[in-house]
Amino acid sequence: MLRRFLALLCIGLVLPAAAFDTVIAEASLPAEARETLRLIDRGGPFPYPRDGITFHNREHRLPEQSRGYYREYTVPTPGSRDRGARRIITGEQPPAVFYYTADHYETFRRIQR
Repeated sequence: MLRRFLALLCIGLVLPAAAFDTVIAEASLPAEARETLRLIDRGGPFPYPRDGITFHNREHRLPEQSRGYYREYTVPTPGSRDRGARRIITGEQPPAVFYYTADHYETFRRIQR
């Protein structure tokens, strides 16, 4: 039993966070993230010029997809002078999958809509 636990622990240390595919309900997102989702659904207009650019997934924390599959959108952070660390990443065109990161691409949670 201990050997199995240690093996699972080791797997957890080497697999990226996305391998566990954590989920967050849309209603549990910060209000600013829910508003960003509404803007995405409407196709804009977006408050930041970089909203809608290709997200390259260089950290490989999201499932591998072809170039251009992912797009990123800023989730405003109250009190931040710049874009802050929060983003929504969408997949497919039109968007069919949504991810939220509060820590500038360190971790992702799939948004359940």
